[in-house]
Amino acid sequence: MIRVNFENKLKELHSQIVEMGSLVAKAIENSIKAFKNNDLELCKTIIADDEMIDELEKKIESECLWLIAREQPIASDLRTITMALKIASDMERIGDHAEDIADIVMRIDDKNAFSDSVHIPKMAERTIEMVNDAVSAYVNQDLELAKNTIDKDEIVDEYFNLIKNELVQIFNTQPHNLDNAIDLLLIAKYLERIADHAVNICGWISFSQTGKHKNTRIF
Repeated sequence: MIRVNFENKLKELHSQIVEMGSLVAKAIENSIKAFKNNDLELCKTIIADDEMIDELEKKIESECLWLIAREQPIASDLRTITMALKIASDMERIGDHAEDIADIVMRIDDKNAFSDSVHIPKMAERTIEMVNDAVSAYVNQDLELAKNTIDKDEIVDEYFNLIKNELVQIFNTQPHNLDNAIDLLLIAKYLERIADHAVNICGWISFSQTGKHKNTRIF
């Protein structure tokens, strides 16, 4: 009976991570949609919804610590709980960065900033793809998808470097557009960080099955 209760708790934890993954995937998609369409009302919704993500992260953290303290899980179960704890933290940060993008969109003066930026739309598309794939890899415990998602981070990094170089040119030649250029650089940086958190999620999926994190065996 004790083991059955423990297994049920793990299933509940899994469901909460899946729910949180759905929320953060929607948050980042909406933040880019708001940027593309200059949708200030959607920005407000993203900011308000981030509280739900924060509360869910706290709930997952509490339940993970409770399971560790009360159930004294064996190695494989402890890896599962550790994965949930770490992934929830990365998902919460993705939600925060989606909120950060929404905050910036609300102050950008140029309504055509999204379409006028050459590489940000493509970078955003790749970043959203990475987040969705990371969530899917968790749901299905798909190590191959997790690995492929990690590999895509190089593409996002390349876009960030291209955007950074483009904006440096704006800094030098169009001082009247300096504020908007800084905002675009911040959005690109948040996208780059979101991709990094997607990589982290995939790394913890691998850890749960192999006991290794970043090629280092933990347990």
